[in-house]
Amino acid sequence: MKRFVSVVVFSTIMLGFLLSCEGSLKDVQRINTVTFAPAAQTEDINLKYTDSGKVKAILVSPLMLDYSNMEYKFKEFPEGIHLTLVDDAGKNNYVVSDYAISYDDTNIIDLQGNVKITSFDGKELRAPQLYYDQKNEWFYTEKNFKFTDGEGSYLEGPGIDFSKDFKVFNMQRNNGEINNVE
Repeated sequence: MKRFVSVVVFSTIMLGFLLSCEGSLKDVQRINTVTFAPAAQTEDINLKYTDSGKVKAILVSPLMLDYSNMEYKFKEFPEGIHLTLVDDAGKNNYVVSDYAISYDDTNIIDLQGNVKITSFDGKELRAPQLYYDQKNEWFYTEKNFKFTDGEGSYLEGPGIDFSKDFKVFNMQRNNGEINNVE
């Protein structure tokens, strides 16, 4: 009987210990969970970037999530962007995408979903994804693209990189039709 009571007491203590540990374990798991939430959220943004008093770019987006509280800081535009790039002559080139993410440390913008770039003179480039290097003012992708010059000529294929003014192009493989070659 004494042994039976000892087993019951021991079992009760162990059950109590296990139940109390379960609560502590949940607390530890909750502490170790990283909260992935933006530091700030901005709606209906219209940002103008200037340099030496001249507007260089205008960014319009319905929503920006700022993750500057993360180790690798970034800004997310889950509802897309409309970006106007203004060159030194005051001519506008336009960039539109369904989604974008801008990495603060690298100055790279990842444009995704129905990406379309339109130049002031009617040239257009479409791709499912493009990267924009803000520092070097350079676009690039490994995805398929289609470039049209506004006069009936086009080039398409996988992989391209080019300057923001469409003056310098590097293509991996392409095909297309070029009209009015002089």
